[in-house]
Amino acid sequence: MLSAFSLEMLLLPLLQFLPAFAQQAGTLKTEGHPTMTLRECSISSGCTVKEAKLVLDANWRWIHTTEGYTNCYTGNQFDTEICSDPDSCALNCAVEAVDADQYEQTYGITSIPGGVKLDFVTGSNVGSRLFMMDDDGESYKMFKLKNREFALDIDVSNVECGMNGAMYFIEMAADGGKGIGNNDAGAKYGTGYCDAQCPHDIKFVDGKANADWEANTKDFSGNMGQGQYGACCAEMDIWEANNMANAYTPHPCNIDTPGQYACEGTECGDNEAGERYQGLCDKDGCDINPFRMGNVTFYGKGPEFTINTLKPMTVVTQFLTHDGTDTGDLSEIRRFYVQDGKVVHSPVIKILPGERDSITDEFCQDSKVLFDNTDDFTAKGGNAQMGRSLDRGHVAAFSLWDDVEVNMMWLDSSYPTDKPSTDPGVKRGECPGGDESSPESVRRKYGSTGYVSFANAAVGEIGTLFGVSPAMPTITATTSSTSASIGDFEPVNGGTGQACRGANIND
Repeated sequence: MLSAFSLEMLLLPLLQFLPAFAQQAGTLKTEGHPTMTLRECSISSGCTVKEAKLVLDANWRWIHTTEGYTNCYTGNQFDTEICSDPDSCALNCAVEAVDADQYEQTYGITSIPGGVKLDFVTGSNVGSRLFMMDDDGESYKMFKLKNREFALDIDVSNVECGMNGAMYFIEMAADGGKGIGNNDAGAKYGTGYCDAQCPHDIKFVDGKANADWEANTKDFSGNMGQGQYGACCAEMDIWEANNMANAYTPHPCNIDTPGQYACEGTECGDNEAGERYQGLCDKDGCDINPFRMGNVTFYGKGPEFTINTLKPMTVVTQFLTHDGTDTGDLSEIRRFYVQDGKVVHSPVIKILPGERDSITDEFCQDSKVLFDNTDDFTAKGGNAQMGRSLDRGHVAAFSLWDDVEVNMMWLDSSYPTDKPSTDPGVKRGECPGGDESSPESVRRKYGSTGYVSFANAAVGEIGTLFGVSPAMPTITATTSSTSASIGDFEPVNGGTGQACRGANIND
């Protein structure tokens, strides 16, 4: 999903450094974590509230030699004198902490009530990506979402066409891969990123520098590169959105171990090699974007839309199991919104049989047929496989980015460009796409004004955050398996309070 791209300037007294990437732990700065309010709720115990620390991804940090201040990476290339081979590079380079002033002044990450505001362009820095930390400050907070609901307050009013303010869960290792290879930094320094796109632009994979590094010619800013290895893991996109379109999407992978999987060759599923559907992960996923599903008045800028993106909203995602237990198979992923004090359910999808309104295996199969898309979601195990990944625990990621591959057209415009926009599933939003949504254009137009804010995360048993829950499933025995029929939503007494993409036609 989200690629790490624009690695930008970090100023120290009398010296200017361009960020790079490494795995030793720096000691020149003290981390100045921003925080986000996190509520955790259960039916039996009610809710607890705490301030959870956030940490910046290592791909945005200053990396220098362990014995001094020399950059290990400049522009889009490693320093070959320091990084003569992948292992020595990781051994000789340290990823540095980011102090409180740098979070704001260098990366445009500022504190707001309950959370953070991520600016689009700050100086020469573009975008950012944060992970939520556990209480020990040494590891990531691990979320187990089956039979749970997750809520987050989001403001996309200034996330324009061609931009993506994203919140998602990924099966990163809790320790950020610390101890693997020469990774001595770990989660405390934001290491170990992976997602279902198996990105090749992660500079260090499995505790060593990514081999055969070369510049990414699609990046006009000259900061992106790519290496031999991709960084794969399952991904659950809660929110990929701007003020014109949004989608939520599970991406299962045929990987049964937690953490960053270093793929090579066919298992990466690279588009350039024509092997997208031969890889380990479902890069397309199975998405619900209300506009793409035929409802063009549900989500957009202004009071004429059901969800007005010029106002903040709370987004709630529920992960239902086939038998209503924590150990059951994931069978359905549902979405509702809360805005202006009103609960608004994701709209019924009238272009598909059964007028469904949630992500089930049947919905995914039917939508793939209607849109004439390859059904890699079913091939990779569908919701049940996604659920097995969620059982192992996922890390929460918060980001803002633009798209050097296809200008975010998979989210908010007509895509693919060689099909009529009137074909089912091609038009995803009213953004122009093309050059108008390119990173160069978007940064020029919205660099100083674009931002996304995330606040007040909450997780709990179904119905505990807003008192909204589906009816208990009816279990029907069959000759081969047990299935569940989930009824309509009904209100329950749930307590008080509130709570990456690749360039392909099927994205």
